Amino acid sequence: MGIRSGIAIGAGRLVHWGLSHVVHRSASQLPGRVALSIDPMLMRELAHKLTWGSVVTCGTNGKTTTNNIIASTLEHAGRKVLCNRVGANMAPGVVSALLSGRSADVGVIEADELSTINILPSLQPHYLVLLNLFRDQLDRAGEIDRVQDVIVRALAASPATALVVNGDDPLSVWVARRAHEEGTKVLAFGVAEPLDVVPDRVPEARFCPSCGAELSYGYRSYAQLGAFSCPRCDFARPDLAFTATAVKVGREGVRFVATAPDGASATVSASFGGTYMVYNLLASFAAATLCGAGAGDLNETLKTYHPKNGRLQHFDVDGREAVLNLAKNPAGLNQNIGLLEQDTRRKVVLVLVNDNANDGTDVSWIWDVDFERFRDEDDLRLYTGGTRANDVQVRLKYAGLPSEVVGSVEEAVRRADSLPKERPLYVLANYSALFPARAELERLGERHG
Repeated sequence: MGIRSGIAIGAGRLVHWGLSHVVHRSASQLPGRVALSIDPMLMRELAHKLTWGSVVTCGTNGKTTTNNIIASTLEHAGRKVLCNRVGANMAPGVVSALLSGRSADVGVIEADELSTINILPSLQPHYLVLLNLFRDQLDRAGEIDRVQDVIVRALAASPATALVVNGDDPLSVWVARRAHEEGTKVLAFGVAEPLDVVPDRVPEARFCPSCGAELSYGYRSYAQLGAFSCPRCDFARPDLAFTATAVKVGREGVRFVATAPDGASATVSASFGGTYMVYNLLASFAAATLCGAGAGDLNETLKTYHPKNGRLQHFDVDGREAVLNLAKNPAGLNQNIGLLEQDTRRKVVLVLVNDNANDGTDVSWIWDVDFERFRDEDDLRLYTGGTRANDVQVRLKYAGLPSEVVGSVEEAVRRADSLPKERPLYVLANYSALFPARAELERLGERHG
């Protein structure tokens, strides 16, 4: 270790200590930002403390949950893990997670898709898990082809990294095909049979990225994910190394049989999630298996895994169940609507949309959300909030759904007080709205005991 990197590590640890013990603030970003300002190559140096190496997870939706489940599974298997668990998924967040004084067996790292170009060359991970690609934060990320290009370049700069890809997603498979042509090893995972679900009305990717023909599907799970093929060229879902079969999705959670490339299979179950969670858990199974853990470790992890980062987090507010979940793009919000449909109770729903820098200032994506599915709900009470509450209210009006604007989660709770406590409150929030909403729900829960 050089003098410069030593100074950078010392400065980063000092900032971490100050944030954690003096001002009691999150230390997920600033320590890494300070350390990188001193030594821009520090991530490469810190990677040497991972005696086995690392696995990186990226994708538009689900990467924080998947990454944390992988980390907890490997810990259950006896590995010492360093992980950026709170979703700080750009270079400063990764460095902050690696600044810990102890060495570790493995780094389990979440990466923003555009940040893979900085993270993969530095870490040289054994595996990159690519969950899915959807249009998201267009003002920052641009169209999906830009994101695809960045991931392909990142893999080219980390030639020993194998790509574990969602084989049901044509947008991710296009990355895999291009990367494979440059020498990247590819392992695909996916759902190997039709699901008893109604897929979203408008898939994200309709056309073949190779020849432009409209893709055909044997079946779709949600959005553009499914058994796809091109009628004009050879672009199609690849052979699946890891598969999910006998899938059951309901209000009580998900359950399926996961099968590895060697034919070994095990039932995986969790008490949370919807159709999208099947893919997250199958990806977790694949990554854990490749990193030396077993399905037993995964299931033991899932027995005690309770989301605490706003992803499907449950609260009790004065006897009313409240469920908070991230919904930051059309695919994510459509999946949340699917979750609500599995709950047959009458419901209260609050949709929070901000347009801050980390959300993306372009909120035109709300017009691609299939809010019309709410029409089938019995006596649904709808509220909108956030900086773009009025935009969401207008979108709901065009869907034929009346709603009210509220200034806070607490106001929504107060307005719902006239309704029976048996009605759950679902709070669907995009990025910058998520953690303030969680803080409000935690405070309200404590207030009411």
